[in-house]
Amino acid sequence: MNVYLDGGAYVPRRAHTTDAGIDLRSMEDITVPSHGSAVFHTGVHVELPHGTAGLLVSKSGLNVKRGITSTGLIDEGYTGEIVVKLYNNSDSDYCVHDGDKISQLVVIPVLYEDVEEVEHLTEGTERGANGFGSTGA
Repeated sequence: MNVYLDGGAYVPRRAHTTDAGIDLRSMEDITVPSHGSAVFHTGVHVELPHGTAGLLVSKSGLNVKRGITSTGLIDEGYTGEIVVKLYNNSDSDYCVHDGDKISQLVVIPVLYEDVEEVEHLTEGTERGANGFGSTGA
């Protein structure tokens, strides 16, 4: 996967060769306020392989230990800078420093199915329209 970096950006890397997530780092010092959010520039641009998309996924340590989450989707054709929005779900402000790992990029395969409006959906699936709580949990 081709990567272009703005000046001062950090090369995205996996911590281990078998990690699904590629770590993205902040290029700036920003405090994410308690129960608030903040936007971070990574300076990273990617050229995703054909038939893939990039998912921005929370770092599990930040999520579990600090209540910091992130999410996002990068379409195959997007080559602009990856910008990460962090959400602070905790009761304490969280300070991010230049170079800190803030999110991870997971490259996944995508099916480009056409969307077709129909009069009704196929009946007879095991779950059907049963929603939240329908499995007993």
